[in-house]
Amino acid sequence: MRALFTVFCCVLFLACGENSKEDKQAYLPGSNGKLNTISIVVDNLLWEGNVGEDIRKIFAAPLNGLPVEEPMFDLKQIPPQVFDGFATRSRIILKIEKGAEQSATKIANEVYAKPQTVVVVSGKTNQEIISQLKENKEKIIDAFNKEEVNEKQRRIKLSLLDINKVEKNLGITINMPSVYRIAKAEDDFIWVRKNLSNTKTIELMLYEVPMETISQDSTVVDIVKMRDEITKTRIPGEDGIYMAVEDAYAPALFNTIIDNKPAYEVRGLWEMKGYTMAGPFITYAIEDKVNKRYLIADGYVYAPSLNKREYVFELESMIKSITIK
Repeated sequence: MRALFTVFCCVLFLACGENSKEDKQAYLPGSNGKLNTISIVVDNLLWEGNVGEDIRKIFAAPLNGLPVEEPMFDLKQIPPQVFDGFATRSRIILKIEKGAEQSATKIANEVYAKPQTVVVVSGKTNQEIISQLKENKEKIIDAFNKEEVNEKQRRIKLSLLDINKVEKNLGITINMPSVYRIAKAEDDFIWVRKNLSNTKTIELMLYEVPMETISQDSTVVDIVKMRDEITKTRIPGEDGIYMAVEDAYAPALFNTIIDNKPAYEVRGLWEMKGYTMAGPFITYAIEDKVNKRYLIADGYVYAPSLNKREYVFELESMIKSITIK
């Protein structure tokens, strides 16, 4: 009988151990913070020295494709001594730990709150910490960006625009806030807009092109040519006025994944030919081999005198919600 009781206790202990992580996450408080703001947990001396300088160079670097420099992330430094309670609930956290025997970079989720991404960079010396930051910067930025896109998408889902009938034309689904309106809906072209004021707007075009439209050997050139043709023929202005990619600013090209499919991401500036208007754009060409096409999602912003990072980020988050049926 005693042996049976011992076995029962062991089984119960193991079961509790397996569930402890899930139980802990179930009781975690909700995370908080402004979008695209990293809480940097680091000692004041490190923050004011070369470690802090490199953190700012990496995470507050100018974001590609904006007419005026804006940082990739806003940074909020927190000394370790006061990193407690409400301060631990930030959605994205970078912790710097000096004095560890081995240098390392660890990425974890739902450590103090949920949803949350926490990155811990450790090293015995300042140089070891800086080396870890430089070696893993792309991985860290990607993890933070995914967390913030997920949060933005969660907020978008609170009030969605009904475009089911429109989506059927392109064979996709996409989440857009209800504050947008459908400006044009054709069999192979969708154009939605959101007014920021009487003259300022955020806009998104959705359409498809044959696979041969974009070549791996001339990707940016092909996407710019395609975009200029679409904006000139599908959303022309009066008296020959039309939108085109600005020649003086070389667009930036990145590879990414949307709906588990390879995609090209292009960021740059547009201008209005024949009229004084300009702004940033972000174009995604999603490879859809099943339907022998690229699905194009192209967003752009016209908001003179305003910061534009968060508007472009809203477009990015909407586009990354796309699923191809």
